[in-house]
Amino acid sequence: MAIHQLTEEQIRSMTLEEKDRWWLKNCFKGDMPQLTIRSALTGMLIGGILSITNIYVGVKTGWTLGVGITSVVLAFAVFKVFSRFGIGSEISVLENNAMQSIATSAGYMTAPLVSSIAAYMVITGTMIPQYQTMVWISLLSLLGVFFAFPLKKRFINDEQLPFPEGRAAGVVMDSLHSDVGGKEGVLKAKILVFGAALSALVEFFRSDKLLSHLKLDKVRLPEHWDDFIYSFNGFVPKIMGTPLKDLSVRWDSSLVMVATGGLMGTKVGCSLLLGAIFNYCFLVPWAISDGLIGKVAWKEINMWLLWGGVAMMTTSSLYSFFAKPEFILAAFKKRKEPKQKDILSHIEVPLWCSLVGIPVTGLLLLVLGKAWFNIEWWVTVVAIPLVFVFTLIAVTSTGLTAITPGGALGKLTQLTFAILKPGDMGTNIMTAGINGEVALNASNLLMDIKPGYMLGGKPRHQAIGHCLGIIAGALVSVPIFYLLIQNDISKITSEELPMPGAQIWIAVAKVLSSGLSVLPQSTRVAVLIGGFLGVLIEFMNRRTRGKFPVSAMGLGLSFVLKFSDCWSMALGSLIFWALGRSLKNRETTASKIFVDNQETACAGVIAGGSIMGIVIIIIEQIVL
Repeated sequence: MAIHQLTEEQIRSMTLEEKDRWWLKNCFKGDMPQLTIRSALTGMLIGGILSITNIYVGVKTGWTLGVGITSVVLAFAVFKVFSRFGIGSEISVLENNAMQSIATSAGYMTAPLVSSIAAYMVITGTMIPQYQTMVWISLLSLLGVFFAFPLKKRFINDEQLPFPEGRAAGVVMDSLHSDVGGKEGVLKAKILVFGAALSALVEFFRSDKLLSHLKLDKVRLPEHWDDFIYSFNGFVPKIMGTPLKDLSVRWDSSLVMVATGGLMGTKVGCSLLLGAIFNYCFLVPWAISDGLIGKVAWKEINMWLLWGGVAMMTTSSLYSFFAKPEFILAAFKKRKEPKQKDILSHIEVPLWCSLVGIPVTGLLLLVLGKAWFNIEWWVTVVAIPLVFVFTLIAVTSTGLTAITPGGALGKLTQLTFAILKPGDMGTNIMTAGINGEVALNASNLLMDIKPGYMLGGKPRHQAIGHCLGIIAGALVSVPIFYLLIQNDISKITSEELPMPGAQIWIAVAKVLSSGLSVLPQSTRVAVLIGGFLGVLIEFMNRRTRGKFPVSAMGLGLSFVLKFSDCWSMALGSLIFWALGRSLKNRETTASKIFVDNQETACAGVIAGGSIMGIVIIIIEQIVL
């Protein structure tokens, strides 16, 4: 079935009511099954499982990945298999869309766990009780829903913004469910399952403690491929007297970061590698030999190194943000049209839901913020209206480019509350977390509403689905997160659980609260150089229309991640780039797997390895 869409001329010339009538006539699928019991349960189950993936990747890299396409392919394949065995019918395209709304909502809500929540625990030395974390991040996600759906009418129905990632998910679903024989869907499912199984097996066989417990030492894979080098008697490669393995200059045998690199592209991947080589082969060995880093341990190295990278990411994201004033202006620009009848009122989310939900949720955040995190009530009162401003800006950027300026908005909100409540780092992190996380959540939810609009679904069903996803994500991701940290704050930002996102929040809060004077002289110089480079790189990217070969975010992130993770992600990006260039014949099996289904292959590897990685960490901490 073809996806109908308006032309550019129709978008400019038609009124909102005319667009809604056109949508009802050409796209709306009436009472086709959508939010059914099976789509709801499947979405909650898959979303809860895949939220574990985002925790693992977030712990390692500070990023969260979309789980929409992974969930779509999984659900399609499962019900396809069931139907062939006579167990029920295949899932409809709108059921699959409702399911992915639930799954992605569960996946997105994990972001605060590895950023603001973790940073608050470290800054204050306070372990937040599990139930408080569960309630707090659920309220942030719910507030994002209340902000998102009134904006849908403008940004999706009226202005028809592309929301590129959402559109891609809609195209994938349309393609899967239009395939009469189901060959494409079956192939995607096979790729997903095989990638997940391979990655999970690699994680299992590289677990030293678990295999020793099971007496399977002989089949153990090395945790790092360079372990073979150290097996030679007395041979320890060094740089300026420091062993490479102490500098994290290693080759990890896990496939998860390789697949993550496959999703990020060569520009970011190579920027990561460039920064990692400079940092860990030159800068850090020099700092150790010069006594600037007292102890050769990952945490000491990381705390000295990260400041230049944080400054680079902060200035680059802020420059990129303010260098596009059209996004800011467009966010507040309203089309002048006479008041028209809402002909979709019977399927849209009623406006009163947001008019009631926003103040009620805001009041709950105010009361709980004071009771749990000692946030003064007036600070929360200021934070809630700012959410609306930042959400408008974030949604406009996401709708046009698929890039949500979460980094810039996070730093802006931290700066705002550093001025309003100076010196209080806990308040700085938690109030900025309200703004940043809600804006991010609302933008990502609108990204997922887009395919529903394209495929002719009922928006009201997606709203309910997002709320179900919040429940599933909270019930699964929060307990898993607490199992990982084992009520031990020292594990947060440790070598095992680095959480780069939390490290960035902590670093910014410290500088904003106390000024650069709290940092050593060498670190202050790094901040100034990193800040300058961030602006320069983004300036060059704008001047060359994105053709400048270096990404400031990729280069900056290399100051926060280990060399081994940077190398794995760079390797992944280069492997898929090389496959895309070499596999010219699109009819070959290799091309169909690694080119046409690159995202599916990477998603499967990430999901399988991440889930197995989390399970192994928990088993090693609790059982062994």
